Amino acid sequence: MQLIKCLVIIQLSLLLVEESLAGRDFYKILNVKKSANTNEVKKAYRRLAKELHPDKNKDDPDASTKFQDLGAAYEVLSNPDKRKTYDRCGEDCLKKEGMMDHGGDPFSSFFGDFGFHFGGDGQQQDAPRGADIVMDLYVSLEELYSGNFVEIVRNKPVTKPASGTRKCNCRQEMVTRNLGPGRFQMIQQTVCDECPNVKLVNEERTLEIEVEQGMVDGQETRFVAEGEPHIDGEPGDLIVRVQQMPHPRFLRKNDDLYTNVTISLQDALVGFSMEIKHLDGHLVPVTREKVTWPGARIRKKGEGMPNFENNNLTGNLYITFDVEFPKKDLTEEDKEALKKILDQSSINRIYNGL
Repeated sequence: MQLIKCLVIIQLSLLLVEESLAGRDFYKILNVKKSANTNEVKKAYRRLAKELHPDKNKDDPDASTKFQDLGAAYEVLSNPDKRKTYDRCGEDCLKKEGMMDHGGDPFSSFFGDFGFHFGGDGQQQDAPRGADIVMDLYVSLEELYSGNFVEIVRNKPVTKPASGTRKCNCRQEMVTRNLGPGRFQMIQQTVCDECPNVKLVNEERTLEIEVEQGMVDGQETRFVAEGEPHIDGEPGDLIVRVQQMPHPRFLRKNDDLYTNVTISLQDALVGFSMEIKHLDGHLVPVTREKVTWPGARIRKKGEGMPNFENNNLTGNLYITFDVEFPKKDLTEEDKEALKKILDQSSINRIYNGL
């Protein structure tokens, strides 16, 4: 019995040693599968970064550690070379090969220099601020349907220390000037402080823009402090505005999609089966067993766009049919046979169809 207890203790000790050598489980930290692609890794990081940011979890003493673990997990799993090494032999191998450099700041790449505001206390309202920059991002309907990440690289002017001093925080103040006994004058003059000198230097910044499923044309994403600088205050914001490009097959209206299909006169009369390739590549089956007239429209429920607020809700796909008539002339025999099959009398009704 004593021997069994000793063996169990030894096995547990070995497991603990192996776990400590293997390091952190980055897939578990990001809550993604080992088969997750790069976009899924980015999406998971962006979602969890909002939840685990220390500014949002001030009562949690482990908030900074969790946030650092999240950043390390993203650094590794978003880099194909680091991820390959990590999958082979864990975090320990990455450290031995000097690949855990923590060289970037993934949070600022997704949200900007100052992240996002959780409270909105307004204490910085009086500080001077640089201008916002508005940038149009042209995206395809496929990206709006499935989601995507777009990486942009821009040169951002940032302030750096420089030699000397400069006038700063200049303001207008009222000053009393004595003109003689019992006489004075109130004048307004500019008063400035002396501040350490700074200069603007262009730095290359990489930003990750998430094109979220169901985003609408004109929707904006704000990157805080990524706009024009202000030498005496805060930079403005970079506002990325989504612009949907026209699609050759689908038209979007809110969460619904519309498309047109041209069928032959034969198919219009006897029925047909076909498949429509959707935006993500899956096939939508369409079957008609009855007559389809020109302008007929059918609805495929749930085959529209995902709703931005709730991706589990989807719009509908509306299909309008056009009928292509044959170009060749019919023989008299064909005409008679067709009349016999259709068994219709002439309808020459005149009306205003507008």
